[in-house]
Amino acid sequence: MNVITIESEAYKAIVDKLDSLLQFLDLNHNSVNPDEAWIDGEDVCTYLRISQRTLQRLRSSGNITYSTLGGKTYYTISEIKRVLESRKVRSSVQSVEELCDVYKERLGGLQDKAKHNL
Repeated sequence: MNVITIESEAYKAIVDKLDSLLQFLDLNHNSVNPDEAWIDGEDVCTYLRISQRTLQRLRSSGNITYSTLGGKTYYTISEIKRVLESRKVRSSVQSVEELCDVYKERLGGLQDKAKHNL
């Protein structure tokens, strides 16, 4: 284990910046619109009860918009709702509501973890 020493002023500056970042996250947590959240393909399949192949077909046919980052594919909840409304996928609105709830829980958990690590 390496020990790193820094001046107390530098340490206080780091802590102050982290505190302001946490305050920013707390402010934005209340104003986050779950419909604009990005969800990975695995979660989409789980909550819509569809296979990865079905999701791939939706992408290939242009029926769902997506973004790829680091080899993973992401979808917005609003796009998932749109696909459901257009009846491209047979699933319930309750499934999307469960997905939104999971997103909110994860966001809250990330903030709690960040606070705990200070």
